[in-house]
Amino acid sequence: MGRIVEIDREACIACGLCASVAPQVFRLEGGVAVVYNQQGDSGETIQQCIDGCPVAAIYWKEL
Repeated sequence: MGRIVEIDREACIACGLCASVAPQVFRLEGGVAVVYNQQGDSGETIQQCIDGCPVAAIYWKEL
């Protein structure tokens, strides 16, 4: 069983932290962050984004 990274678009405040830490995974579009490449960076880097998100909008979703 795997997992993917998700963003709660309603909670996102578009601070840009995730896009600056992992630009190969996240980018800002239309005033919110989006995941555009699930395999763009390591799980550890994505976890840094999850841990650093000021509104806890990024999370792992189990498949």
